[in-house]
Amino acid sequence: MTAADKETIYIDIDDEITGIIDKLKGSKGKIVALVLPKRAGVFQSIVNMKLLKRAADESKKHLVLITSEAGLLPLAGAAGVHVAKTLNSKPEIPLAPTANDDEESVDEDEDITDDLDTEKTVGELAGAGAAATVGADGVETLELDDDDLPEDLDKPAPAAKSFKPKDGKGKKDKKLAIPNFERFRLLLIGGGILLVLLIIGLVFAMSVLPKATITIDTDASNVNTNANLALSTTAKTFSSSGNTVPAKVVTQQKTYTQQANASGQKNNGNKASGSVTLTNCSDSDVVVPAGNGVSSGGNTYITQTTVDVPSSDFTSKGQCKDNGKATVGVMAQNGGASYNISSGSNVSVSGFGSLSGQSGNISGGTDNIVKIVSQSDIDSAKAKINTDDPTTKQNLQNQLKQAGYYAIVTTFSAGTPAVTSSANAGDAANTVTVTENVTYTMFGAKEADLKEVVDNDVKSQIDTGKQSILDEGLDKASFNVTSATATDAKVSMATVAVVGPDLSTDTIKQEAAGKKPGDVKSSVGSNPDVKSVDVKLSPFWVNSVPKKQSKITVTIAKPDAKASSNDSSKP
Repeated sequence: MTAADKETIYIDIDDEITGIIDKLKGSKGKIVALVLPKRAGVFQSIVNMKLLKRAADESKKHLVLITSEAGLLPLAGAAGVHVAKTLNSKPEIPLAPTANDDEESVDEDEDITDDLDTEKTVGELAGAGAAATVGADGVETLELDDDDLPEDLDKPAPAAKSFKPKDGKGKKDKKLAIPNFERFRLLLIGGGILLVLLIIGLVFAMSVLPKATITIDTDASNVNTNANLALSTTAKTFSSSGNTVPAKVVTQQKTYTQQANASGQKNNGNKASGSVTLTNCSDSDVVVPAGNGVSSGGNTYITQTTVDVPSSDFTSKGQCKDNGKATVGVMAQNGGASYNISSGSNVSVSGFGSLSGQSGNISGGTDNIVKIVSQSDIDSAKAKINTDDPTTKQNLQNQLKQAGYYAIVTTFSAGTPAVTSSANAGDAANTVTVTENVTYTMFGAKEADLKEVVDNDVKSQIDTGKQSILDEGLDKASFNVTSATATDAKVSMATVAVVGPDLSTDTIKQEAAGKKPGDVKSSVGSNPDVKSVDVKLSPFWVNSVPKKQSKITVTIAKPDAKASSNDSSKP
């Protein structure tokens, strides 16, 4: 008997009963083991189970279901189908359910018995005398001696028996151990991510984080320097003659507004009108032009036409007879009922001392009081405006910095504001708004030019053969503006420079890269003007100076003494 007399068929969870029957009938083995998946819905029906048993009987095949699901055992028992937990377990027909299912039936005369020997495993059922051999892979195969089945397979199947191996353990078929590919894939992806993170972490820890700070303490000293600068926006290059420094002017315009309540009043009522009779006490005619003012009781009235007042006669004793008279129409200077006066009120004529007068009936004035803007209201709103704007100063500094210039903050100035108001003095309004437009300016110079000014002054005070300038001190420089225009400024600059041994920070970085701290100290400390060298590495796992010079900071310690002229260092 060959191994082909036994065939194992693995059933997929999506297989239909018709497909399974086709696989059963197409099998070449006489004993067919169907390995069922968990929760196979197609085998949950007694009808499907009986259809499968009938197909096996018609094909003269012995059917064994390989499953451990307890829910299928009663159905298999009712249909007379042998069941085994594994391919190495002995098949048995499970106990049928006690209640008959009258609704699900295929053939009442169908023989649901089988002649498989339930005392043998599925592999042993290949036939009497057939040996179940185990290959190198540990999988059991069957060999049948002839084409006939053993006699004991023709006998009715005994009652279902539970079977347990003597050692309590079933022999595990390696071919049935289906790997969990989804879990394997997740583990593989997770491992890959961890590996990438580990590589990134190593690169970050070994290349990005390492830093070194080299602090050098030398016999450095301070040198005071003072220089007068001529900042010019038209200059192209620095000129040591007169310290003419090319400069840049940045501007920013800002608008400020303030409001004040109107405090003045004006009577917009009707103006009173009438006439005035003028008397000329002189020996010549007097002409009073139109628009001339005449006053009575503190009120001013305006003549409406030009009037010629004739001269008066005089007595022999020189007394004026007051007979030179003329009448002229007048109108009150402002509206208001207070300008209404009765006839006979005394009137004086502005600019004409020889004239006097009396009013006729002046009437028609009415009151209508409104608020008006006074000059004091405009001045009050203007006084509230504060043009000292620190944000503007910072903005101008940022503009110069972005353009590559050193901002000279003391040159910050606010131009003369252009002032406008929403109403003029005397205008009818409840409030007045004053607006000021201010243009701010600030000068800036190239840092290299300023350093050159300092260098020139310091070199005149030191022995350049023994000392060099370590720091020009621009970060603490002070400036004073002596004069300024829109394009130029005269500025005095004072600062404290630091001089010491001629050390190049770039050279120190280059020589220290990749070395141990002890080697760096020995190399830099060999300079006789160097007092001490301190090398600090970070983080803690770094034991040598980084090879990238950008990761190295060289600091030459500044002297603690107060600034003083270094004249003693001159040769």
